[in-house]
Amino acid sequence: MFNYIKGKIVEQSSNYIVVETGNIGYTIFVANPYSYELAKEEIIYLYNHIREDEFSLYGFKNKEEKDLFLRLMNVKGLGPKMILPMLATGSVEGIIDAIDRGNVLYLTKFPKIGEKIARQIILDLKGKLASSSEDDNSLDELRSVLVNLGYKNPDIKRVMPQIDKSLKVEDQVKEALKLLLK
Repeated sequence: MFNYIKGKIVEQSSNYIVVETGNIGYTIFVANPYSYELAKEEIIYLYNHIREDEFSLYGFKNKEEKDLFLRLMNVKGLGPKMILPMLATGSVEGIIDAIDRGNVLYLTKFPKIGEKIARQIILDLKGKLASSSEDDNSLDELRSVLVNLGYKNPDIKRVMPQIDKSLKVEDQVKEALKLLLK
């Protein structure tokens, strides 16, 4: 699993950038490709999206943007291609505020986000985004690892309360896998 990449931006397109590092060019889908400067070295925080027919990298300017993306990925009906336009046209703070205040109208202004999905986002995340402590971040990382391993959100949600938050992420993964295999 990749955490970040540091390299030179060599190409920009409408929904991705190409980052060259170690003589390899990585295509990374980002919310706003033109916020990156061509020929400039940048650090991009990554999320690996792995499915049986797809291996994609999604990139973020900062950890807050990545954390919000990971939280939104756990909402039923939302995928990475629906979340990126939200991050492109809305600020992290604005999206979090809209969720915490139950502002369906704000969320439905984003492409492909209808009232049903907006209400699901609010139901799943209201009151859970403002307090992102280290424990929450390690659990988000654990959740991301389990999703990338192919486990479904209902199964992950079932075992998450049983995980010791004080453990290192590697140990949390081992503990979660034991619980998931029962």
